[in-house]
Amino acid sequence: MTVLIAGCGDLGTEAGLRFAAAGHRVVGWRRSPDVLPAPIDGVAVDLAGDLPRVPADTDIVVFAPSARERSVEAYRRVHLDGLANVLDALGRDAVTPSRIILVSSSAVHGDADGAWMDESTPADPPTPTAAILREAEMLLATRAPQGIVLRLSGIYGPGRTWLIDKVANGTTGDGPPRYTNRIHRDDAAAAIVHLATEVTDPRPVYLGVDEEPAGSTDVFAFLARQLGVGYEPGPAAAEPPTGKRLRGDLLRSTGFTFAYPTYREGYAAVLAGQGTRHR
Repeated sequence: MTVLIAGCGDLGTEAGLRFAAAGHRVVGWRRSPDVLPAPIDGVAVDLAGDLPRVPADTDIVVFAPSARERSVEAYRRVHLDGLANVLDALGRDAVTPSRIILVSSSAVHGDADGAWMDESTPADPPTPTAAILREAEMLLATRAPQGIVLRLSGIYGPGRTWLIDKVANGTTGDGPPRYTNRIHRDDAAAAIVHLATEVTDPRPVYLGVDEEPAGSTDVFAFLARQLGVGYEPGPAAAEPPTGKRLRGDLLRSTGFTFAYPTYREGYAAVLAGQGTRHR
């Protein structure tokens, strides 16, 4: 079968390589397809512009774009208008895939003072950009009953070293601790492939988050030890952590297993230089 990845950046490329390794043809739509690795057939596409024909045998669509900037205008154009455009193209070309995976964000759940959340927690977007992501989720649910939303928490992995750099530079700040939720890029890509090909009766929404929400000061301290640098949390570190704690039990109940179940395994791999960030 053919897998169409609309928005084939770092995450989409990693997922595409995994689909290709499983024997599927993969077509990647992005603005600069010349950077895509050989197993992916790249096509130059502006998702909010005129779209090319969808391959007739497309059985899986993955919508995983990323806006170039964190603005309402950029998010609306890419995440909402882009999705509507892709759905219009499927109708135009009379292609009905069995699965459409929408990569969304756990940001639609808002914030909380340490509360636990899962897929049953009502979405409550705290920012205008998160509200647009929620609009896209509702658009998919309205127009594509076979759609699956994968709400990813903070993605880290090869080449994504901003947190490591902050610890190395001593610029983590001294604010109160926060609960943080994350998923390694490779596990996020594996979850996309898993939900598209391995789950018989999928739910409409899954949280993509590893097995351990972690306090920010705990993560800073771990990275400091790995880097061999000093880290002294400020006085505010004694305060109860804020933020939300996400449960990924539903994804794991489908048989999915994490290569990096916590930040410890994941950041150890990043620090060891494992993996490649795709352009």
